Amino acid sequence: MNVFRLAGDVSHVVAIIILFLKIWRSRSCAGISGKSQILFAVVFTSRYLDLFTVYISAYNTIMKVVFLSLSYATVYLIYMRFKSTYNSEHDTFRVEFLLIPVVGLSFLENYAFTPLEILWTFSIFLEAVAIMPQLFMITNTGEAESITTHYLFFLGLYRALYLANWVWRYHTEGFVDQIAVVSGVVQTFFYCDFFYLYITRVLRGSGKMGLPMPI
Repeated sequence: MNVFRLAGDVSHVVAIIILFLKIWRSRSCAGISGKSQILFAVVFTSRYLDLFTVYISAYNTIMKVVFLSLSYATVYLIYMRFKSTYNSEHDTFRVEFLLIPVVGLSFLENYAFTPLEILWTFSIFLEAVAIMPQLFMITNTGEAESITTHYLFFLGLYRALYLANWVWRYHTEGFVDQIAVVSGVVQTFFYCDFFYLYITRVLRGSGKMGLPMPI
């Protein structure tokens, strides 16, 4: 495993832990998109269905368990434990606009027309757009708490590091995963504006990050 993938995995775990602890300690999920968290839970579920049938390494198994456990625990906190604090009126992104194209692409573009391979491809495509309800929610409210933006920053950093990981593997192993690379580029693109706002408004200030309100 190269340093870029390891750093990417660490950034991914840090992002999820930041979000979980934010909700748990504040006893509030205000500003958090439950729809995005459900999509991420679906991503990990469809990707790690081989958890008990395919063993790669202890590291791989532990990471799968961590992602699955934390994603479902976060969904539980939002929709069960702290449901009264959930801003459903602002979490209005139409997820069917994401799911329908993703399902279609998964059947059209995959490496093998088998259930597990199609589900893996589905998870890759869905992960690329799963953050959109959260970004849409921030745009609707016009601001985000700094802790939420830290979560988004580490998610974006994870994806950027994975892009570096794929470049490294191409140069050292001659390996390229076209589906993962294209999806990763699309996902990173969604974070570009956010990274700019994060650096200019959060790191140089304090409190909340204001975003342009939709017209």
